[in-house]
Amino acid sequence: MKRVESEYAQALYDLTRDEGLSDRVLEEMRLLGAAFRTEDTYLRVLSAPNISKEERCGILDEAFRGKVQPYVLNFMKLLTEKGYIRHFPAACAEYEALYNEDHGILTVSVSSAVPLSKEQKTRLAGKLGNLTGKEISLKCTVDPSVLGGVRLDFDGKRMDDTVRHRLDSIRTMLESATL
Repeated sequence: MKRVESEYAQALYDLTRDEGLSDRVLEEMRLLGAAFRTEDTYLRVLSAPNISKEERCGILDEAFRGKVQPYVLNFMKLLTEKGYIRHFPAACAEYEALYNEDHGILTVSVSSAVPLSKEQKTRLAGKLGNLTGKEISLKCTVDPSVLGGVRLDFDGKRMDDTVRHRLDSIRTMLESATL
């Protein structure tokens, strides 16, 4: 059985793709999904059983009418009415995954000890693009625990060339060695 966010995101993506609105809706879904992930109080209010569905949808109308594409607003209202609004951030991520798949875009998570320069990002995206044959979208994060190097996660794979990984490998090798 498909997850709720997958089914609803697929329906929204199909509609917006057919209407030529998938680019605009993607940007709005990215922004709203991130906002809802960081501020879960809003999701709790929209899920509150002591507030009627009409009032919750009114809250969405007041906050977003005229500010987001009507399909996005109606999508949020539908999830609210069905009691699934807590799945909205996951539905946003699913929508983006559908868009990326349809447009040949591969999202790669990059972890490094220090921020990558623009030139480093461009070179990395170019090499990965040549390797995969896809357009690359980098999601870079700084993780001081890697100590140095980079770790790439994409397509369920991990390429780990970090100092932390190398040290862990040496430790494992030394622990398993017989002296």
